[in-house]
Amino acid sequence: MLEHLTNPDDPRLDDFRDLNHSDQRPDLPGGKGLVIAEGPLVVGRLLASRFPVRKLIGFPSKLESFLAEPGISELVQDVEIYSLDRPTLAKVAGFDMHRGLLAAADRVEEMSIEQAIQGATTIAVLEGVGDHENIGSMFRNAAGMGVDAVLFGNGCADPLYRRVVRVSMGHVLRTPFASFGGKRATWHKELDQLREAGFRLVSLTPDANAAHLADALVDASGKPFEKVALLVGAEGPGLSEKTMRATDIRARIPMAEGTDSLNLATAAAIAFYERDRSLKVDQRGAHAL
Repeated sequence: MLEHLTNPDDPRLDDFRDLNHSDQRPDLPGGKGLVIAEGPLVVGRLLASRFPVRKLIGFPSKLESFLAEPGISELVQDVEIYSLDRPTLAKVAGFDMHRGLLAAADRVEEMSIEQAIQGATTIAVLEGVGDHENIGSMFRNAAGMGVDAVLFGNGCADPLYRRVVRVSMGHVLRTPFASFGGKRATWHKELDQLREAGFRLVSLTPDANAAHLADALVDASGKPFEKVALLVGAEGPGLSEKTMRATDIRARIPMAEGTDSLNLATAAAIAFYERDRSLKVDQRGAHAL
């Protein structure tokens, strides 16, 4: 039988305390918080990920139904599990957690660029993306459109921030990611590492003089490049000029008259789709020969 906790000050609930501010934890290695997952779908993906889960809590009915799901019992054998009621959880978290199921996991060492791109054919590279919802949406779009990894340049927010994990529907826990280590003024020079690995570097920009996105993803014969890195900048300023100069081509998404740009996660999703479409068209053509 699961132990039911009624005291919101119980130290066993500290991993979930004051969640609006818990992503910065000076008491933890690296000064960053734990990985927090909310809801059955995301909690399940956390349990199946490379991040070791420490604790699982939830309303009794939520825990009962979640633990009864196929395969879950094997994943929670070494996890502390506690039930608690809704008012207690609200006092612990600092707000009403209507999803009623939470898990906390330790962070692990971030992958290197080499590890993240191993075996990849399509990757996304972000610069200056500080909005957690945009990053979460980026991972969700990447997972849906066959993007193999997401890399972070200068000025990006923490990809394991609680809101990112939630908005990504847990795909940030499954999709390889890594960060370039260069300083703000020089990080773009590390893009040569991708070029050396065979990637064509494509900057997304609303510039009317840039190549049509569909044309930028294929060679002169119309065959899609084997490896492509799609670079996306922050909402508003976009990619820096230095970064775009470090890429092979600048590409634009054709827009209706009177508009000049899209939300960056939406623009990235269109680019991911076009890349995936070009590969599938090429594959169908190859099968027809």
